[in-house]
Amino acid sequence: MLLAVDIGNTNITLGVWDGHLWRKQWRLRTEQGRTTDEYGATLNVLLQDASLKKAIKHVILASVVPSLTETFARLSERYLGQTAVLINHTLAAGIRVCTDEPAKTGVDRIANAAAAFHLYPGPSIIIDMGTATKLDVVTAVGDFLGGVIAPGLGLAADALTSRAAQLNQVAFTAPPQTLGRNTVHAIQSGLIFGYVSLIEGMVTRLLAEHPDNGHPITIIGTGGFIHLVAPHTTVFDLIDPSLTLSGLRIIHERLTDTQ
Repeated sequence: MLLAVDIGNTNITLGVWDGHLWRKQWRLRTEQGRTTDEYGATLNVLLQDASLKKAIKHVILASVVPSLTETFARLSERYLGQTAVLINHTLAAGIRVCTDEPAKTGVDRIANAAAAFHLYPGPSIIIDMGTATKLDVVTAVGDFLGGVIAPGLGLAADALTSRAAQLNQVAFTAPPQTLGRNTVHAIQSGLIFGYVSLIEGMVTRLLAEHPDNGHPITIIGTGGFIHLVAPHTTVFDLIDPSLTLSGLRIIHERLTDTQ
């Protein structure tokens, strides 16, 4: 079985693939101060509870947190006896990373592009709502062209309430209507419907600039905050919460096939 690990700035997502389906998925908090042994102990418990500890034969890792990349590479060897495959722009599963600086392109974005290209053939735009809100463009021939990066919904909420003395944290839920008639609803409207409008506006702009404009372009949503905005727009063709992990799985399978 394959353990896929996606280390983001806010959360670490792990999934165990058995060759046919995801047997288990977990989400841990990203804490840069935690040691290999601390994360290893947590992973040990998760795998043992799922009776999967001895089943892991491969590990693949995508990380946008450099301080934790080596932590999880050591964890893989120490606790699982496996050398982790570390994703970079040269391991892109048949897609071409056509950004100006491929080596500096986020590996999570590369994994998303690989998954979109192989799972949903044809051109696409991927909206990944995590710590950052990312909109990425993939062509019908598998060129990942780049995209848009904006502050994530959580960051926007934190910035708003930390810089405004009279504004408090609110629940991440949509208000009854766009027009907020009290402060809580006004903030919720700005966050939820504001990000809906951001996504709809950016998708319109990216569709106009997409090289495959004129052909059907699939709009794919993923990421931890996607469930907050998806019910309030028709822009998405599909939602795939496991898109990044699926990209890691596909990259590993293609890498294994070429060896």
